[in-house]
Amino acid sequence: MAAPRATLIGDIVGSRHAADRRALHREVRAALDAVAAGALDAPVFTVGDEFQGSYPTVGAALAAAWAIRLAVAPGIDVRFGIGWGEVSVLDAATRIQDGPGWWAARAAIESTAETQRQPGLAQVRITYRNDARTGPPTDLVNAALMCRDHMFGSLDERSIRILRGLVAHRSKKQLAAAEQISPSAVSQRAGRDGLDLIVLASQYLSEIA
Repeated sequence: MAAPRATLIGDIVGSRHAADRRALHREVRAALDAVAAGALDAPVFTVGDEFQGSYPTVGAALAAAWAIRLAVAPGIDVRFGIGWGEVSVLDAATRIQDGPGWWAARAAIESTAETQRQPGLAQVRITYRNDARTGPPTDLVNAALMCRDHMFGSLDERSIRILRGLVAHRSKKQLAAAEQISPSAVSQRAGRDGLDLIVLASQYLSEIA
């Protein structure tokens, strides 16, 4: 029986130029394992540098994509396509799937790659598509995703580390000690770079049904 679900396709950007592709895959695979809980199909590598998974809601798939991206940044760049639609299991033994949900995710990741080539949109990494009949509206979701991608793509390594800590619910005092800077410096950086805003926006995106 076909049933709607959120589908996720991810792809490592520029992996052919990596000095150690095995180490790169190990790091991404660890990030995939960390978002397996709650998945309908835990994300796994399929062919080459592409991985796929599925989730019960668009918000859950967006949260998984964001967690993966945040975990491996800035050393590894990953782009995503998130889809929504019916998915059919074609072969129960091999779990081969097909349907509008996967077609939407494929269209989404292709759109991500195309959008990245446009002036002013080079930071886009996550795009959402649905089957045009059901699912959250694409324009509204993508507007939020594009803004978050632009903000995140503008961060330096220290701000990414601080953001990762904020997402993990570490206090600014703890993050300041880890970075060997003052708590006020962490707060100033969080305000300047919009780190608290990124955390809040990500929470809202994760709650999309």
